[in-house]
Amino acid sequence: MDLSLINFISNLFSSPTLAISTLLILGVVLVNGWTDAPNAIATCVSTRSLSPKKAIILAAIFNFLGVFFMTLLSSTVAQTIYNMVDFGSNSHNALTGLCAGLFAIVTWAVLAWLFGIPTSESHALIAGISGAAIAIQHGISGINFSEWTKILIGLVFSTVLSFALGFVVTKIIEKICKNKNRLKLIPFFKKSQIFSGMAMAFMHGAQDGQKFIGIFLMGVFLANGITDVTVFTIPIWLVCLISIVMTLGTSIGGYKIIKTVGMKMTKLESYQGTAADLSSAICLFLSSLFGMPVSTTHVKTTAIMGVGSSKGIHKVNWSVVKSMALAWILTFPGCGLLGYLSTYVFMKLFS
Repeated sequence: MDLSLINFISNLFSSPTLAISTLLILGVVLVNGWTDAPNAIATCVSTRSLSPKKAIILAAIFNFLGVFFMTLLSSTVAQTIYNMVDFGSNSHNALTGLCAGLFAIVTWAVLAWLFGIPTSESHALIAGISGAAIAIQHGISGINFSEWTKILIGLVFSTVLSFALGFVVTKIIEKICKNKNRLKLIPFFKKSQIFSGMAMAFMHGAQDGQKFIGIFLMGVFLANGITDVTVFTIPIWLVCLISIVMTLGTSIGGYKIIKTVGMKMTKLESYQGTAADLSSAICLFLSSLFGMPVSTTHVKTTAIMGVGSSKGIHKVNWSVVKSMALAWILTFPGCGLLGYLSTYVFMKLFS
């Protein structure tokens, strides 16, 4: 299929279903930039290395760069997300299910934002689309378990690695700086916090941008009646479009979530914020290279837990961690059920 921008625009005006699915997908990307990207800059704000306004501008710029450059380097995350479900051979029903799943994701994400809970848009995306596929196929045949295995491995891998890196990197920094003048180090770590925040924002775009590129292309293929594509080349115009929309969402802000992640969970000094961001960026980079879709929220928060735990378990506010963990656990069945039920409603409305 021709994936040029001119052909896409032509199809957009001639196909109402493509227009609807495109708007929904871009809506999900916007919400991701709005509610998920603030996690990347939470520690910069909490350690007062940057003001919230400057941090949000920084995150917007590096989200854009992350989507753009990482997709050119490796598109395996997009391929995994694209192939994780099977909507069947009926392209109309498949596109209806996709739109229902996207509706569920947006609804779940907005509810999480209203309560200031840093739930994962990645988990919501996986759950909502999977719930819709199960509804369309009337069973678990809608799930591609070989691709889902990568997702589950990524979930465990990112949790363990980000926590461990947060703990170890903090200890290494403390050992290196043990006999140095603490006051003289503060300006250095304020600057290093900014650079590590850039890296974290870059990797957020790299991971989440690819997920939405995969879903976007699924909508394009289904709107054209194509259900058997398994391998594709990502066009540059799509990378730019997803980058811009995510950047726009990030520019809206998300101070509620910044406050929960960066301030309530544990009190961080600038060197600890650097350790958390650096650990998160490394974990996200490795996950992207191996084609494992992971949650940037999950990675960042577990890295912060690891940093806090390096000073002692009591330094982490485990009541906040508990509420966040509950949100993560509930996202898969909750958003999955919402996607499942939304599909039946959409099928009634648009059949």
